[in-house]
Amino acid sequence: MASKSTSFAIYILMFNMFITMSGIGLIIPIMPDYLGTFGVAGAALGSLIAVFSFAQFIFSPISGSLSDRHGRKKIIIFGLALYGVSQLAFGLSTELWMLFAARFFSGIGSAFLIPPMMAFVADITTFEERGRGMGLLGASMSLGFMIGPGIGGFLSKFGLQFPFYFAAGAALFAAILSLYILPNPAPSPAAENGPRRSENLFTQIVQSTKKSYFVVLIVMFVFSFGLANFQSTISLYVGIKYDYTPLMIAVVITVGGFVGVIIQTFIINRLFKRYGEMRIILVNLVVAAVAMLGITFVNMFWSILLVATIFSTATALLRPAVNTLVSKLAGDEQGYAAGMMNAYMSLGNMVGPALAGFVFDWKMTAPYFLGTTILLICFLIAATWAKRNVQVLSTTRS
Repeated sequence: MASKSTSFAIYILMFNMFITMSGIGLIIPIMPDYLGTFGVAGAALGSLIAVFSFAQFIFSPISGSLSDRHGRKKIIIFGLALYGVSQLAFGLSTELWMLFAARFFSGIGSAFLIPPMMAFVADITTFEERGRGMGLLGASMSLGFMIGPGIGGFLSKFGLQFPFYFAAGAALFAAILSLYILPNPAPSPAAENGPRRSENLFTQIVQSTKKSYFVVLIVMFVFSFGLANFQSTISLYVGIKYDYTPLMIAVVITVGGFVGVIIQTFIINRLFKRYGEMRIILVNLVVAAVAMLGITFVNMFWSILLVATIFSTATALLRPAVNTLVSKLAGDEQGYAAGMMNAYMSLGNMVGPALAGFVFDWKMTAPYFLGTTILLICFLIAATWAKRNVQVLSTTRS
């Protein structure tokens, strides 16, 4: 990074992202038992996931635009505080509707965190170092989501509610830490003094279709759809078809995640500088599609682990590539662009599991054939756009 102050700010942002994503991940192993105390099970779990993503979808564009006008730090601290309080409320809930309300507010808190943090990285990194900054933020996101379930499983020994209290305390600690030591870069003059952007979600979605990076937002939606499609069904697929134990399933999911973290931390910026973000996007859309299809043709543990790791590696490269490319094309609208990226990602996270679950009940391999088809269609759209916008893309090469 360009300076010690820049590196310090990114480390704080990484810590905040890690706290957020581990808080999401730690509830995974305890949710079945926790929901059982309310007399509900799978359907409620799916609905709680959808409510969280729906809140992110609605509020991500708003938080991005607000951070453009009022600065990133205030929005990040608000997001951490709201996220912490909502986690506490989830643990204290005594009725099912309280769980849904708390989860909705957790989604809002997350929406007020991720877009401003991505925009913050864009503010403090040079054009050349943007990819590394986004990669580090992505690595902390992946690491948090990977380690979270392990933390949740360990903490549940002290009570089913205790992991939620721990997540609340960690988020509130991160909010206080950010209040006192996170730098506060001034909002962009063009964003602060420019025309006030409508906070209406539909209007902002329509406006995003006119941006130079709209096709890249579509890529974000499609790969998020594919990733959520894969993640929401792989445990059921290998559990039912091959009778995998929870430990075997955890290994299949976790190994790919660790490989992704290593790539995002140490390798990704060199790939961006050598090949450019768009080429990384195109190649990994194909790799992800082939791997998703390949999972239906392998049946040994090591081969399933290999294919799942290839898929996870491709998606680990796709997310920061999309984030970096959109950031480079967004100019002074970093908060708005980051908000739209999170909105399109949340939309994919909502649609992916719902559609995958429906077709999985029809045929176990159907989600993977569907995901492969959609990823390849997205590749064709993105490749056509890239061919027609060679000059625009040349300005993003560092």
